[in-house]
Amino acid sequence: MSAIDKAKNKLEDAAGQAKEKLGAAAGDRDKENEGKADQTKSNLKDAGEKVKDAFGN
Repeated sequence: MSAIDKAKNKLEDAAGQAKEKLGAAAGDRDKENEGKADQTKSNLKDAGEKVKDAFGN
């Protein structure tokens, strides 16, 4: 996994966590769910990168 991809995934995950927390604090379920979706997307990308690494790109 390239360091750039890993950093992007971590940033996307952190942004998703922030969105989720802000949505929860404001009572905005749409924003909260959007944050959860961003985190899931980041985790899937990270898993895909790990699979590519396992098979030698």
